Amino acid sequence: MRAQVINLMRRLQREFGLTYLFIAHDLAVVRHISDRVAVMYLGEIVEIAEKTSLFAHPRHPYTRALMAAVPVPQPGRPRDRAVLTGEVPSPIDPPTGCRFHTRCPLAEEKCRHVAPQLRTIATDHRVACHLAT
Repeated sequence: MRAQVINLMRRLQREFGLTYLFIAHDLAVVRHISDRVAVMYLGEIVEIAEKTSLFAHPRHPYTRALMAAVPVPQPGRPRDRAVLTGEVPSPIDPPTGCRFHTRCPLAEEKCRHVAPQLRTIATDHRVACHLAT
């Protein structure tokens, strides 16, 4: 049933030129239905890009961790696992600086104090991370 609804949405999107704001945690569905993708952490966008760019070259450490957590349909296929440690901070009282710094394997002192702004790092690819290139 879910696949039928998603395929219907995709067909209507093509036929009528519709735009959806589609919110999901299932990255396989996001990849299937979306043209542009925004990744959020604790209520803030940390990365936004065209689907192809985002899935081929995730730049934010949180986006990379999300991608690494997607199940691979081919058992035995080698893959990188980015396991996040620590507790998710409270969205009511987020940490200062980068909201992801408490779980980020790359965090530096600047990340603890200065909130990164979304910046363009490639054509139509923006990221909110001091360390992303």
